Amino acid sequence: MQLNELKPKHGREKELRVGRGGKRGTTSGRGQKGQKARSGHRLPRTEREMIMKFPKARGIANKPLSEKAVVVSIGALAGLAKDGKVTRAILMEKGLIAAKSSKVKVLGGGKIQSAIILEGIPASASAKKAIEAAGGKVE
Repeated sequence: MQLNELKPKHGREKELRVGRGGKRGTTSGRGQKGQKARSGHRLPRTEREMIMKFPKARGIANKPLSEKAVVVSIGALAGLAKDGKVTRAILMEKGLIAAKSSKVKVLGGGKIQSAIILEGIPASASAKKAIEAAGGKVE
């Protein structure tokens, strides 16, 4: 066997040549001359396309003006009290709220046995009731 007698095991795949026209010949289905017949043609946007491209301002009237409050349940406050008090600083320290969050509200989910004093944090009616029933108070 000689080197010139070697043949590849698999035949070479033939690449498809795209856009070479069909039975009609020269123009390749692009019509006659003009911008649309050239390669890489890009027409300027029409007014309708520009309008469609802009984002639509849906529901702007219904968006709330203020931020939503971060919800903390009274069940989460049970082991957090330092000297019987729970403040915004303690909640930030323990990671229950982010430092940037402006609003916090305590809701009545969960149970609390120890008396705590809630300072500077608004609470729901059910949360106030549960805290006062445990011997604490909301300031």
